[in-house]
Amino acid sequence: MFTGLIEEVGTVRSIENAGDGVRIDIAAHDIMSDLAVDHSVSVNGVCLTATAVHADHFSVTAVHETLTKTTTGALRVGHAVNLERAVRVSDRLGGHIVQGHVDGTGTVDAITHLDAGWELWIRFPRTYAKYLIPVGSVCVNGISLTVARIDDDRFMVALIPHTIDHTTMKHISVGDAVNLEFDVLAKYVERLLHP
Repeated sequence: MFTGLIEEVGTVRSIENAGDGVRIDIAAHDIMSDLAVDHSVSVNGVCLTATAVHADHFSVTAVHETLTKTTTGALRVGHAVNLERAVRVSDRLGGHIVQGHVDGTGTVDAITHLDAGWELWIRFPRTYAKYLIPVGSVCVNGISLTVARIDDDRFMVALIPHTIDHTTMKHISVGDAVNLEFDVLAKYVERLLHP
């Protein structure tokens, strides 16, 4: 379980084939202080398990399902990734409840640079529209964001300068694919009402 508040931007150090999956080594600093093997780490919003931990990097394995459903398969050596350790029960829930179970990918449709931040429009599969509400939560590449507007198969989030400067959003461009996780509470409500 995560909150969608990015702790650090890491860097992909190496990628090796592992059967029909891949092993990824990620260089990091801030999250290494108490990271251990078997701990969950959100990597661009994808919950992965640390399989090896060293002083300045850790390893994860992404299986075929993860590679096909998320942007993880498009990662290359040198790519920046958003990192967050699993939340402790005693921590503040500053973002929203994020599982790291990506529903699918969206595409950056437009970016408007304003004086006080950016407006980011993301096109997404319409089947997920029922999980979005204005001023509700959505997770984009592991970042907890607030839905500002919805327009058919697009939604807009506003990025403050702190989010831009402290996440991979500073590198985002129109046409980029992003990992999307929609609100788990909305999904449970739907399941209860329509079993």
